[in-house]
Amino acid sequence: MKTKSFKNRKSVVLRLLKDIYEFYPVMFPVSIVCILFNATISSIPAVFMQNVIALIEDSWQSGDWNAVGGKILYFVSILVAFYILSIISGIAYNQMMAIITQGTLKKFRGKMFGRMQTLPIKYVDTHNHGDIMSYYTNDIDTLRQMISQSFPQLLISGVSVLTVFIIMNYFCIWLTIAILIGTIVMLFVTRKVGGGSAKYFIRQQKSLGRLEGFIEEMMVGQKVIKVFCHEEESKADFDKFNEELFNDSKLANRYANILGPILNNIGNVLYVFVAITGGILLVADVPNLSISGLGMGISIVVPFLNMTKQFVGNINQVSQQVNSVVMGLAGAQRIYDLIDEEPEQDNGYVTLVNVREENGQLIECEERTGIWAWKHPHSSDGTVTYTKLTGDVRLHEVDFEYEPGKTILHDISLYAKPGQKVAFVGATGAGKTTITNLLNRFYDIADGKIRYDGININKIKKSDLRRAIGMVLQDTNLFTGTVMDNIRYGKLDATDEECIAAAKLAGADDFIRRLPDGYHTMITENGANLSQGQRQLISIARAAVADPPVMILDEATSSIDTRTEAIVQRGMDALMEGRTVFVIAHRLSTVKNADVIIVLDHGRIIERGNHEELIAKKGVYYQLYTGAFELE
Repeated sequence: MKTKSFKNRKSVVLRLLKDIYEFYPVMFPVSIVCILFNATISSIPAVFMQNVIALIEDSWQSGDWNAVGGKILYFVSILVAFYILSIISGIAYNQMMAIITQGTLKKFRGKMFGRMQTLPIKYVDTHNHGDIMSYYTNDIDTLRQMISQSFPQLLISGVSVLTVFIIMNYFCIWLTIAILIGTIVMLFVTRKVGGGSAKYFIRQQKSLGRLEGFIEEMMVGQKVIKVFCHEEESKADFDKFNEELFNDSKLANRYANILGPILNNIGNVLYVFVAITGGILLVADVPNLSISGLGMGISIVVPFLNMTKQFVGNINQVSQQVNSVVMGLAGAQRIYDLIDEEPEQDNGYVTLVNVREENGQLIECEERTGIWAWKHPHSSDGTVTYTKLTGDVRLHEVDFEYEPGKTILHDISLYAKPGQKVAFVGATGAGKTTITNLLNRFYDIADGKIRYDGININKIKKSDLRRAIGMVLQDTNLFTGTVMDNIRYGKLDATDEECIAAAKLAGADDFIRRLPDGYHTMITENGANLSQGQRQLISIARAAVADPPVMILDEATSSIDTRTEAIVQRGMDALMEGRTVFVIAHRLSTVKNADVIIVLDHGRIIERGNHEELIAKKGVYYQLYTGAFELE
């Protein structure tokens, strides 16, 4: 399990570095060079100190102090020059890493949001919305911290450790061995304590996502909570999520806070150990073992003590960054999981095009003619046929299941000729909305066929299919912007006049003109400043401006008062004129004039016919209509 986790983290690191390099192919390598240079320069004082002490030691023994001042000034000049270059490189890499970090986060947010637009409805239906939001907040923030702080610090500390280690071996291998013994102890402690901390930091990320998901859900449902006096229960549920986050965070930070003091004290003990070892080597006059060939002396031991502090301090820095790196990698993994989600598959090749009629034939054209056709290329002979868009929809022996083995719809067969109004009636869960979801190919059927104007909808590109079907849902969704913007959402190139005409058709023009700024009134928070009925009227106007030949009305008037319903019904009657319409309604009075009424029960069609035929049968519809049965 640990090996798999390590491999996953390694692959995430490699992928992240590759992405950053692709985003900034010049700036990223240059910043790395600056970081490496800065880290290497930090080890120079040890060499400087050794040379100065050796110079003073030689002058003390020889008694010749004449040349000491000049040589020390020479060394100081070199050191100052290096430090100036270090400052320049430090400023440079900090500025570049700030650009790289924010630019990378911007591109990742763009990738995530872009991928979300390609995901099927099923993804949104099966994932907590707050947890999805956590990708854009918590996970992005941990990634920011890792790229901007942890990664540079880790690189600096790692290079410093390596540089100091090389200098140590150059000066004295005996003392280097003494430091290595302490380093092994530090690494063992880091692995034991840091490993536990990393595990809980990952759990903390997941707990935070769940908590944010719960809070988002509670904010959306605040009115429901208050209506049913569910405040205390909501607080209790929140406390459970909050307690879970607290426990994971407590354990993660407990390990992290223990690690620092332990490593610091090991470093202090190591400092003393090196000092004692150096003293013993000096007193015992042990021959120095080194790459440099220098003899053992004060000029070796004193710089070694400083290098010990530097060496231990950098190892401590590496250990302290482990948690941030693990959290950042956990965030990166979640981000990549979203980016790698399988997009909605679309193998359709039949498209919707503008046409004009000449001598009884359909000719494709660029200009808007108000006449649409399905452009159907045939791979067998290379020909292209055009089928006029009329709104003829037929389902033949359709089966469907959300989950394997749990069939929702059984052998559904029905047809809706152009201009017909088909109503679905049945209890909640009978399959009414599911059928309309299948028409839009939000989900694909398990068996059977659905044809639009005689063409299997699996052959039609999803975007073109959905453009040919308008929807008015029970739950309205308005977006931040003006009333005009929200109506135009149905057809982005619609003129103001077309939007106003659609509003008049829906019966929304009257109340819109009474708003403070009319059609330019800003809508925020999903239309919180409008009544439910007004929001629904704008939603209907949005569907009307798209002017599709097929319309789905999913309980569009269920949230509207009786007076508003009469207004909306008149607008909907005008909207439905000449279109194929599928209506889902709990109020049976709204479906009396339907050409055919389909009665559903547990995913099966149990009755069909018009209002008079079904009343005459005195079956389920009759009992529902007369109140003998309830829909719920």
